[in-house]
Amino acid sequence: MPELPEVETVVRGLRAPLIGRRIERMWQDWASTIHSPAPDEFAARVAGQRVRALNRRGKYILIALEHDTLVIHLKMSGRLYVADSDEVHAADRWVHVRFDLDGGRQLRFSDLRKFGRVYLSDDVDSLLSHLGPEPLSDDFTLEGFRGGMRGRKRAIKSLLIEQAFVAGVGNIYADEALFRAGIHPATGVDLLTESDTELLHQTIRAALRAGIEHEGASINWYRKPDGDKGESQNHFYAYGRTNLPCRQCGTAINKIRVAQRGTHFCPQCQPERL
Repeated sequence: MPELPEVETVVRGLRAPLIGRRIERMWQDWASTIHSPAPDEFAARVAGQRVRALNRRGKYILIALEHDTLVIHLKMSGRLYVADSDEVHAADRWVHVRFDLDGGRQLRFSDLRKFGRVYLSDDVDSLLSHLGPEPLSDDFTLEGFRGGMRGRKRAIKSLLIEQAFVAGVGNIYADEALFRAGIHPATGVDLLTESDTELLHQTIRAALRAGIEHEGASINWYRKPDGDKGESQNHFYAYGRTNLPCRQCGTAINKIRVAQRGTHFCPQCQPERL
């Protein structure tokens, strides 16, 4: 599933072709993708609204219109791109929602697995109130980070991927942040020292910024809006490198399951704590 760096890359890639464009109509052939409101009301409300801005909240894409915000979650296989109305792309076979724009262009939402969701909201803060702080914003303070850990005994990896704890971090960048901090992913939160939490607070940001710098990880379905792959997967320290030598010490990267997720770590650089 695309995480914060992938979603941020999509947002940046869509700003130029979308901002200032007016939505003329919406088409859909899979009503379950339209989360709210109902498809007919959605189509009637969105028609005629002009795109004012594009931003991101956690893993959600926010397309600010004149009266509402178009909110899109890519889930596992979603792709979002702009094309001329007569332009054909390989991903078009899985387009289930399309927004026709003025100037003869289209915003297409391709989603083979059909898990992606599209919302039209006039109250985004309420819609996304379940999300924790943005890890690259000033709201993500060390004090708040430690406060969210207080009294918990679960594995640190399982807490990092909880969106109510910190927004936008998923399986990939949790592994990368924990590697950078030298913390075994199954370590109980209650076993972390103040030095551990301070370092992890920093490495979460570092891992996400590296992901953005390399324009996301194209491991499975994710592609940038122009169709190209991101490069982050070529720079990972832990994620997806099972049995490959650690970039720091040469020990083979191990893979276990934590919180029902495949989890990668170096047993030498991230020793288990008892």
